[in-house]
Amino acid sequence: MSAKIRLARGGSKKRPFYSIVVADVRSPRDGRFIEKIGTYNPLLAKDNDQRVVLNTERVQHWLAQGAQPTDRVLRFLDAAGLAKRPARNNPKKAELGIKAKERLEEKAQKEQDAKEAAEAAAAAPVEEAPAEAPAEEEAKAE
Repeated sequence: MSAKIRLARGGSKKRPFYSIVVADVRSPRDGRFIEKIGTYNPLLAKDNDQRVVLNTERVQHWLAQGAQPTDRVLRFLDAAGLAKRPARNNPKKAELGIKAKERLEEKAQKEQDAKEAAEAAAAAPVEEAPAEAPAEEEAKAE
């Protein structure tokens, strides 16, 4: 039999309360469990002592028996100093998706085209200024 240390949800609608239980891996989330070894109340402040309550002796017993904690429970056990949670690294997390990369390339291309058009306009000789000067002289002559 393989056991898991996991959360079983209780509480009413929109007011979650979890029991930390040892259960057979085949049993449903809120179904039959072997032993209740703690509680977790996510509605309490993070610094509150009652947010996570663990029976440390039973947790150590079940870990020695080979029970595997879920990721969330492993975080609680790590905070309590009962188990070590290995550091994770996901280098692809910050990477953009395919569509976002396409949009970024499209935007860069538009900026490049606009820059080239501005340079071309600046390089072309400006002939409007001399054309205005005779108009002003005619206005003065009248």
